[in-house]
Amino acid sequence: MSNNVYAEIGVSDKVYSLGEQVLHELHDRFEAIDQTAEYNQAKVIAAMQKNRVSAACFAATSGYGYNDVGRDTLERVYADTFHTEAALVRPQITCGTHALAVALSANLLPGDELYSPVGRPYDTLEEVIGIRESACSLAEFGITYSETPLLPDGSIDYESIRTAIHPNTKLATIQRSKGYATRPTLSVQQIGELIRFMKEIKPDLVCMVDNCYGEFTEKIEPSDLGADMIVGSLIKNPGGGLAPIGGYICGTQHCIDRCAYRLSAPGLGQEVGANLGLMPQLYQGFFLAPTVTAAATKGAIFAAALYEKLGFRVVPSSAEDRHDIIQAIELGSEEAMVAFCSGIQAAAPVDSYVTPIPWDMPGYDSKVIMAAGAFVQGSSIELSADGPIRPPYAVYFQGGLTWSHSKLGVLMSVQKMLDASLISL
Repeated sequence: MSNNVYAEIGVSDKVYSLGEQVLHELHDRFEAIDQTAEYNQAKVIAAMQKNRVSAACFAATSGYGYNDVGRDTLERVYADTFHTEAALVRPQITCGTHALAVALSANLLPGDELYSPVGRPYDTLEEVIGIRESACSLAEFGITYSETPLLPDGSIDYESIRTAIHPNTKLATIQRSKGYATRPTLSVQQIGELIRFMKEIKPDLVCMVDNCYGEFTEKIEPSDLGADMIVGSLIKNPGGGLAPIGGYICGTQHCIDRCAYRLSAPGLGQEVGANLGLMPQLYQGFFLAPTVTAAATKGAIFAAALYEKLGFRVVPSSAEDRHDIIQAIELGSEEAMVAFCSGIQAAAPVDSYVTPIPWDMPGYDSKVIMAAGAFVQGSSIELSADGPIRPPYAVYFQGGLTWSHSKLGVLMSVQKMLDASLISL
C-alpha cells in the first residue's frame, strides 16, 4: 500500500517502511488471532441463539425496570458464553473498579480476609480494599487483606501461598492482566492451576478473577477452569466499542445473587434496574467483541515487535502468547512517555488536536498520562495509551476498534518519538 495517505496524517516514509518490515514478520501470529476470534464469535452467536434474542430484547425500560426481557436475556447470554450459572450485566455498574467493588463487598463479611495470591492489585483497587485509606473501604468494615507477591520472574509463588491461606481467608482475588506493572499477564491455564491449588488447601475459598482486558483473547475464560466469579467492564473487551457504560459479573448463582443484592438492595436483587434504552449497544457490542478484541490484540503485537526493533523492553514480547490486549513498553523517561502518548492522541478520530499531559487522577498515587480520543470516554477497547509517571516509565498501550486504527496509532507514536529526537532510525 502506498504511504501517501499516511504521509498526509504525518507518518514519514522512514517510519512507514519500518512498520511494513515488522508487519511482514507477523503473518502467522495474526492468522492464529483470527482463528481465536472465529471460535469466540461462534460461541457468542450460539449463546444468543440459545436464548432466543429477538427485536423485543432491544426495547427500552425505565423506572424500576420490572420484567425487562432484554436485560434478563442479555444476562443469560453472558452466563452461557462464559459457562457460568448466572450473570449480572448492568449499565448501573459504572466501571470495572465498581464491578470489582460490588463483587468483593457482596461476598465478604466483617472478620473475613481478602487475599491476593498474585501480588498488589491495580491501583484503583487499593482504596476499595483499604490499602490506601478511604471512606467506605473494605477495611472500614473489618475485612482484612493479605497478599503474596509474584516471584521475581513473574511466576506464582505456590509455596508461600500454601502457608498464607488460613481459616479466615474467604475470597481470593486474581488479577489476570498486569495493571500498571511490567509483569507477565496470567494465562487462563495458569489461573486455572492456581485456583485448583488454592481450593485443594481450602475447598470453600471463593475465587474471583479480575478479567478486565482478557476477555476473548483466548478460547477459554477463567470461569471454564474453576473461577467462582469473573468480573469486567463493558467499555473494555466485551462491550465491543459500542457499550457506552456498564460492567459484568458472571459466576455461581450464590455469588451473583449476593452481587445483585449489593448493587441494588437486599430483597430486590436482579428484579430491578431499567436498561434506559441501551440494549441495542450492549447486545451488538457483545456480538462484535471477539472481532474487536482480535484487532486490539494485533495492535499490541505490532507495537511489541516494532518497539523491540527500536531497542526497548516490552512486556510481553512480540513472540509470546497473548492473554490480554495490553502492551507494556518501558520508555525510560517522562519525555518519552509524553511523546508516545502524543502519537496515540494524534491518531485518534476524536480530540486528535489536543496534547496529553500528566495529571493527578482520582484513585492513583502518582501522576498519570493518558491518551485517548474515544467515542466512549475512558473506553480502553478503543485506541489508547496511559501510564503512571514513575520508574521504569512504562506506557501501557491497548485497544483499537479496527486493526488499521491500531496500526496507525503505533506508527504515530514512533513518529512523535522520532520528532522529539528520542529515537533514531
